[in-house]
Amino acid sequence: MITVDHVTKQYTIGTVQARYGTLRDAVPNVMRAMTRRFRAGAASRRTVINALNDVSFRVRAGEAVGIIGRNGAGKSTLLKVLGRITQPTRGAIDLYGRVGSLLEVGTGFHPELSGRENVVLSGAILGMRRAEILRQFDAIVAFAEVERFIDTPVKFYSSGMYMRLAFAVAAHLQPEILLIDEVLAVGDSNFQKRCLGKMEEFRSIGRTVLFVSHNMASVVRLCQRVILMQDGAVVADGPADQVTRRYLQSGTGSPAERVWPDVAGAPGDGIARLHAVRIRDERGRIAPTIDIRKSFDVEVEYWALQTGTRPTVSIHFVNEEGITLLVSNDFNNRVWWRTPRGPGLVRCTCRLPGNFLAEGQLFIAAAVCSYNPDLVHALEYDVVSFQIVDRSEGDGVRGEYAGNWPGVVRPMLEWHVEPIPTAVAVFTTSDDVLS
Repeated sequence: MITVDHVTKQYTIGTVQARYGTLRDAVPNVMRAMTRRFRAGAASRRTVINALNDVSFRVRAGEAVGIIGRNGAGKSTLLKVLGRITQPTRGAIDLYGRVGSLLEVGTGFHPELSGRENVVLSGAILGMRRAEILRQFDAIVAFAEVERFIDTPVKFYSSGMYMRLAFAVAAHLQPEILLIDEVLAVGDSNFQKRCLGKMEEFRSIGRTVLFVSHNMASVVRLCQRVILMQDGAVVADGPADQVTRRYLQSGTGSPAERVWPDVAGAPGDGIARLHAVRIRDERGRIAPTIDIRKSFDVEVEYWALQTGTRPTVSIHFVNEEGITLLVSNDFNNRVWWRTPRGPGLVRCTCRLPGNFLAEGQLFIAAAVCSYNPDLVHALEYDVVSFQIVDRSEGDGVRGEYAGNWPGVVRPMLEWHVEPIPTAVAVFTTSDDVLS
């Protein structure tokens, strides 16, 4: 259980926060502080900002809650207050249970100590006995993949090594509450997937997770509830798909819709110009996130500007690594494709089935072309984007499995499984096998 009650955290711009350092670092800091005292009016020019502004919410035991928002919204400050890294200026926080936290790189470990010593120290801070820590030690080192460097001071670790060890410690030392801040921003894709799988495992056994991330697919996959923060305050708190949709549609508009209202300013030429590209869910709503199990539509509208021409729409699905997953076009509708167009607005809709594309961020390139001769009238790369989300709720392709599932497509294929009749083959020991 976590209770956050009217919490405000203020910082004064121009002040220096206390930190770990040496005497050599401290002396010039003292001299600078003495100099500032003699600057006339310096105090009056200091600015106080609210990194958190009257934040209140509750998290029940066993909940996985995502915290999202743009840079500077107060997400990381909130986790630092919850993790006792810093104290709130006003308000109260109650946490019931052992807390493990993985915040920014550099937080939580002593740089002069080895990886082994930091693991033991972290467990002791959590109130664990040495025997408990040692029981988990091999699993921590194996998950972090730092066996060769476990007795090296962590100040010599790369950011990826540091984060792998920090996550392994936070996840394996059996906290009741796990605070995670942007763990998926560091490390390779394999490490990121293992982290997400571990957090799903943590959630499945009834532990509490607070997860800060800019990756909406990961947030929706892991969390049923999401808190949206803006300017240090909570502006939305509710079901993950609804709150992430609100976040993605804020600011410059939905990444799942692009519209050119004026034909003169739209991309294209004298034959055809794009009007709109949209991603719609199975209920027809503009949808920046799509449940992997559900069908969805890619909708392209264009102006046909000349009589007798036959423009055709082509859409390319591209993943975050720049790999084109598939290409489709409307001449799959043969009757329509052979029909000359009259001037006017045309809508082309491509429906994709559920349980087809794998989870992740996808981008659409949309083109309007003609063939014989081959002409490209309009082409827009990354015109819209959306997230395919796999919630791992048992009725998808992955079933109950929460770990890494490779591949760019994830179709629900038909399997037929049956026992082999005993009359066909019965082998009970190796002696029964004919040589």
